[in-house]
Amino acid sequence: MLQELNIKNLAIIDHIEVNFENHMTVLTGETGAGKSIVMDAIGLLAGGRGSKSLIRTGADKLVLQGQFVFPAGGLTYRLLDEIGVDHEDGSVILQREITQNGRNLCRINGMLVNTNTLKRVGQTIVDIEGQHDHQELLRPERHLHLLDEFIGSPIKQVLEHYQERYRRFKKLKRLVEDKNSNQQQWAQHIDMLQFQVNEIAAANLQLTEEDELVRERDQLLNHQKISDALKGSFIHINGDDTLSPIDMIGDAMNSMQSIEQYDESYHAISADIQNAYYALQDASNQISHQSDLQEFDENRLAEIEERLDLIYQLKRKYGDSIEKIFQYYDQISRELKQTEADQSDSNDLDNQLATVENELKQLGEQLSRIRHQAAIKLEKAIHQQLADLYMAQTRFEVNFKPLPAHHYTSNGIETVEFYIQTNPGEGFHELAKIASGGELSRIMLALKTIFVSSQGITSIIFDEVDTGVSGRVAQAMAEKISAIAETEQVLCITHLPQVAAIGDHHYFIGKQVVKDRTKTTIKKLDHDQQVTELSRMLAGKKVTKLTLEHASEMLKMASEKKHG
Repeated sequence: MLQELNIKNLAIIDHIEVNFENHMTVLTGETGAGKSIVMDAIGLLAGGRGSKSLIRTGADKLVLQGQFVFPAGGLTYRLLDEIGVDHEDGSVILQREITQNGRNLCRINGMLVNTNTLKRVGQTIVDIEGQHDHQELLRPERHLHLLDEFIGSPIKQVLEHYQERYRRFKKLKRLVEDKNSNQQQWAQHIDMLQFQVNEIAAANLQLTEEDELVRERDQLLNHQKISDALKGSFIHINGDDTLSPIDMIGDAMNSMQSIEQYDESYHAISADIQNAYYALQDASNQISHQSDLQEFDENRLAEIEERLDLIYQLKRKYGDSIEKIFQYYDQISRELKQTEADQSDSNDLDNQLATVENELKQLGEQLSRIRHQAAIKLEKAIHQQLADLYMAQTRFEVNFKPLPAHHYTSNGIETVEFYIQTNPGEGFHELAKIASGGELSRIMLALKTIFVSSQGITSIIFDEVDTGVSGRVAQAMAEKISAIAETEQVLCITHLPQVAAIGDHHYFIGKQVVKDRTKTTIKKLDHDQQVTELSRMLAGKKVTKLTLEHASEMLKMASEKKHG
């Protein structure tokens, strides 16, 4: 419910602050005082369309704030959890500012949100029913949802099961369509993956083989140079038939060994020569061994060149190293396996789609049976409400329109629209095409009386919905609005004394001129002030003793009606 409303600089409203209570609050006042502007402020807080033209002349911005409280676990709190707004204290504060430069700032519990989010939350909080603004009830696309809300739990589980099957149906249908439109591309993709996998696998690459092959190839390509170098090195170390360099170093070693005991420096020189002698002997042996191994194999060189050429080709295609080729091979192998599995699954997609569609159709027919049975009850309930409002000849009908074969929506296999026949013999017409303001107000009130408990909205605003009625019809409408207020908070702008008299709380909205500026005022009336205001509503400007007595009697009778 709306607890507190604060309005600054909206149209002719300078600044008003008002606290509201539960049950039925009526707002009355002279024409042009700003009664509907107060309701407009609530509409703006609930995400309604706003512009800088609404800002009071001379002001920089308009500022609105409303505090609301709801029962725990309601739709509003679930939505706040979804968008991440804190609500631990059990209340929600909506704020909105519109500035002259066009800025539109919206906040929920202090958190900045856009107008769409504000509207989503606002629609769960406030329902504004104006004389020409029965938006939800007049929108055919909402009628199926309203019928389901009227049905309640009996349809909830079936609808959830249907919607789960519907999501599966849509997914399978999309896969089948993709399969049919991309059959050639799919086959080509599999062929490409299969070729690449086979090409890499057939190469039987080894992680380090490229470096080894390059080394061996370089050895073969430089065979003569290596052989000549080995032979030359051996000769230079071992010499020819005369005294060889290694023998000469051996003689030097023997000479130094004979004197090394006489001085430490001789000993060091002797050790160096000795090391050199034995190192040259080892080198000579290794050179001799390598020379014996030297053999040029032209066929082996061709094999190596061919193998390296294959490796280079694979590197150009799949990665700049053998390691990266292996990584790509693993990737396309997994992709090929999944694609082949998908292809295998796709062969059964048509059967799966047919099975799910059959299940969907059966669940849709079950939904239809539940709705058709409930529609009869809804029609009877609304007929009774209309009869209470002196429209006994008006007939209400829930019109079902089956969808074409193989067509489904997320809510079933048919659409629903409310139809009305206001006079016998005229035929049924769409609810949205009703022209008479008085008839429309009563029909909307009848529907609202039925649907209000299932919609979960705790603040309902009736903005002059009683226009165009009087007498016993006005009294009946007053009693309907009062009945709604037994469980919901109702704010009602009215020109009818019958409606004003039955309210639990009464506010008077007036206007005054201060320093050549018109400003709106709002005041809660006590009992005596209510009597005076009802007298004004009954008699106009001239309040007489008789009208005061009549007003007092109306209040008394309304109180007895509510509490008797």
